[in-house]
Amino acid sequence: MQRDITVSFLVVEDENGTWSAEAALTPKSFANGEGATREAAIEDLKEAIAALADVVGVPEQLTVTVEVNG
Repeated sequence: MQRDITVSFLVVEDENGTWSAEAALTPKSFANGEGATREAAIEDLKEAIAALADVVGVPEQLTVTVEVNG
């Protein structure tokens, strides 16, 4: 079975130019990705999230619509 999940993530570039991305699948389960570019780090993170989901399962999700000013 295939299921889409939405995961918030953080991506930063270090002083050496390497990009790192991280996300929490559950409060105690984190995934990390790295790459030479921002996009590569995000792609690596996607693979890490998929592997982590195989181990810890897919968490329940709640979608909330909010109004953003600005």
